[in-house]
Amino acid sequence: MQPSHSFREECPHNQNTIFRCVESLLTWNMALRVAVQTLAQSHMTPSTPPPKRHPYAQWAPDARALDLVGDKWTLLIVRDLAAGPRRFVELQRVLPGISTEQLRSRLNRMVADGLLTRQRYREVPPRVDYELTPRSRELLAVLGALARWGQEWAWTAPREGEAIDIGAILRVAPGLISPVPGITGTVELSVVQPDTSTSHYSISVARDGVTIAERQAADAAARVAGSEAEWIEALGPGADRSGLDVTGDERLAALVLDGVGASAHGARRAA
Repeated sequence: MQPSHSFREECPHNQNTIFRCVESLLTWNMALRVAVQTLAQSHMTPSTPPPKRHPYAQWAPDARALDLVGDKWTLLIVRDLAAGPRRFVELQRVLPGISTEQLRSRLNRMVADGLLTRQRYREVPPRVDYELTPRSRELLAVLGALARWGQEWAWTAPREGEAIDIGAILRVAPGLISPVPGITGTVELSVVQPDTSTSHYSISVARDGVTIAERQAADAAARVAGSEAEWIEALGPGADRSGLDVTGDERLAALVLDGVGASAHGARRAA
């Protein structure tokens, strides 16, 4: 959408009325909004996803599954969307090490494969949210089994250069925690970061499953809080929870912490 004249032509200092100046300015503003939105969408969402580079080409259900989720980053994207939809920049923040082009390529491939939905909002700058589909949400159980295997055979204290995000461990809670009859409710988990900000997670346990959200829970039946260092001790191979502050329903809190944490047996095997 292009205005027919420049703003200077529409509004010479000694000829036109204020009304015509305002009208011309609004026209230019509308054209700018459309141009920004079109440009941003063209950069963020290519019309066709990239082709698969290395399909297994085997008539086997595991090979077919790995064709969809076996690429680097795919399962971690599923993990980091377990708590709800995220924007592109939010996914970049929780996935350190992935390039902008890698993330864009992987998201478009996952949308094409039916693993994610992409919701566009008519805002300036444009907003695009990515969310798990029912198909990919079933992968949370797979992620839980993979995380448990990692705790049994590969878990150690943080290695030099590894990014630390307690939320990355907690987001797998739906695939790690098995509900127990008679124990239901929401646990709020708070992590005080090194910069003194606090991250909040709410894990809800019901008879039919477990869900997680990244927010505070006003109705929490139990609360668990600690610094990042104290959470590292609690979720690491030593499973030392002595630094965490636990209040409320202790059975519910223990169910959640046992579910997402490593056992001492697993730590010995990993060592």
